[in-house]
Amino acid sequence: MQLSKTEEELMNIIWKQKKAFMKDLLDSYEEPKPATTTIATLLKRMTDKGYVAYKSYGRSREYYPLVKKKDYFSKHVNGLIKNFFNDSPGQFASFFTQETNLSKKELEALKELIDKEIKKK
Repeated sequence: MQLSKTEEELMNIIWKQKKAFMKDLLDSYEEPKPATTTIATLLKRMTDKGYVAYKSYGRSREYYPLVKKKDYFSKHVNGLIKNFFNDSPGQFASFFTQETNLSKKELEALKELIDKEIKKK
C-alpha cells in the first residue's frame, strides 16, 4: 500500500526524528499546524498500512517507523522507471540529467558515483 501525500509528509518527520510522541510531531509542522485529530487519523492509517508502530507509555504513544526511508523511495523510483520509462533505467537517467537543470558540478558528482558503481561490477 502506498502512502498519501499527507502521510508521506508525516512519515518524513518520523524518519527524521526516529521516535516521536504526538507533541513532537505537531511541533515539527509549520503554522498553521494540523489538528491533533488529523495527525492521529494519519498515524492510525499509517499503522494499519504497516509503515509505523508505537510503544504505549500510559496514555501516550511513541511512534517509530517500520519501513526504512531508503527502501520506501527505492520501491517508488523503481515503479516510476517501470511505469513512465518503459522499465529502462537508461531512459530515466537521460530524462533526469536533461530535465533537472543540474549544474556542471552536480553532473560531475553524478558521473563520479556512476564510475564508482561501474568499478564494483
